[in-house]
Amino acid sequence: MMLRPATERSGRMRIAVPKGALFPDSVRVLAAAGLDTTGLADPGRQLVIPAGDVEYVIAKPTDIPAYVAYGGVDCAIAGKDVMIEADLAVVEMVDLGFGGCRFVVAEPEDAGAEVAEHYRHLGVIRVATKYPRITERHFAARGVQVEVVKLHGNIEIAPLIGLADRIVDITATGTTLRENRLRIVEEVLPSTARFIANPASLRTLGERITELANRLAANREGTDA
Repeated sequence: MMLRPATERSGRMRIAVPKGALFPDSVRVLAAAGLDTTGLADPGRQLVIPAGDVEYVIAKPTDIPAYVAYGGVDCAIAGKDVMIEADLAVVEMVDLGFGGCRFVVAEPEDAGAEVAEHYRHLGVIRVATKYPRITERHFAARGVQVEVVKLHGNIEIAPLIGLADRIVDITATGTTLRENRLRIVEEVLPSTARFIANPASLRTLGERITELANRLAANREGTDA
């Protein structure tokens, strides 16, 4: 059952902000768009922070698409990667341009022709990842049969201990892959932070959400210029 827009319950437009690497830039762009982000400067253990006519929810990045799709928040900043993996009904409004990274396929540097030979003999390769949906789509588009092993920790270790032939993971610079003697063999897709909204909230709060989206887009254009 689809929940009501967050605003109908709280009286404020509710915005989810991702913890972790995207948090500082998320706060920066929201402030540049004219929102009061004072409470986000040092939130401590607070997860819900009121600020005038908005309310911020600090959330784990992978949870944000669910918060938006099911009406826990009206809008949010989320990585394109978690949006694709979640595959939920949200409306993508602005590519914010920060948090750039890419999905790649990687294998051990010394693998040589082993993986290709393995595939010729068995007709399947084993791939470890935190992103099974993205991984399956990528290999299916290439007509390659894979056995996906979903992990939650350091994906790089999987081929090093014989758990998988390859991995699909996110990288910004490739440094962690190189440090673990892995090489990139395929590009999957790029990812940046996006401003997204709940479809029901767009019907009830369309003007406010669209205005914020326009300010975020204008700020990005000004920065790029």
